[in-house]
Amino acid sequence: MSDFYGPSDRAESIATIHASIDAGINFLDTGDFYGMGHNEMLIAEALTGVSRDKVILSVKFGALRDPSGAWHGVDGRPASVKTSLAYTLKRLNTEYIDIYRPARLDPNVPIEDTVGAIADMVKAGYVKHVGLSEIGSETLKRASQIHPICDLQIEYSLFSRGIEESVLKTCRQLGIGITAYGVLSRGLISDKWPSEQITARDFRSYSPRFQGENLAHNLKALEPLRRVATDNNATVAQIAIAWVLSRGENIVPLIGTRRKITFQESIAAVNITLTTEELELLDQAFPEGIAAGSRYADQQMAHLDSERG
Repeated sequence: MSDFYGPSDRAESIATIHASIDAGINFLDTGDFYGMGHNEMLIAEALTGVSRDKVILSVKFGALRDPSGAWHGVDGRPASVKTSLAYTLKRLNTEYIDIYRPARLDPNVPIEDTVGAIADMVKAGYVKHVGLSEIGSETLKRASQIHPICDLQIEYSLFSRGIEESVLKTCRQLGIGITAYGVLSRGLISDKWPSEQITARDFRSYSPRFQGENLAHNLKALEPLRRVATDNNATVAQIAIAWVLSRGENIVPLIGTRRKITFQESIAAVNITLTTEELELLDQAFPEGIAAGSRYADQQMAHLDSERG
């Protein structure tokens, strides 16, 4: 609604948030770098008059950007953690954040220091729970020794199943939930790609999976998913969400949308129960590595702690 996927309409964005709350959705995820604070202020406006205990606010921090929107690394220093939180509380117009998490691991700061700083904020009452994002198994174990970790936010979909090798098992062993983002592979898993004009500022304009032959391969790979969707009188996106929902009670799919109509389509996935045969078909049709192109550009992939397993 604020960045990465082209223009959006403020009124429609707020209406979509209201529709989600009215439908019983209580988990809202954002980042202080989404539109450089714009998304937090948008959510604050949407939540005016809404009881604070009706929503769970999950906020990522630490990504460094300049006025042009360019990226300049990650800052997980304890002082920066607390400073970022102070600004987030103001923008969201709230006294506490339910789940606070670094967007990425800062390679120059031990995870113990970053998590320790958030733990200080938990003790002070400004944060309820500590979360992490795109973190690998060994780092998860180290972080958990400092403070209980509520959940790990990480990409997981039919096109991105890398967490099944190690990270998912570690989370279950440690009692850490997973909020799965990218469940529709940023719109790639859809009946109507391309559904809109992709601008130069759009993430997908430089994402490897959306380039040339990679895109053609990935769209063709969706054919088994289309057959399952047809059999269920559902959309491709609904089946993809239903698949993530089927992977375990500790996994919650995050749905990114800017419009009420696509939200309403997405939430219908909770009423779909895939058969054992359908799950087996999808499991075989979408093994890890089926997607052509990495989920981020090479430079970004190199900085993902989660890619270390």
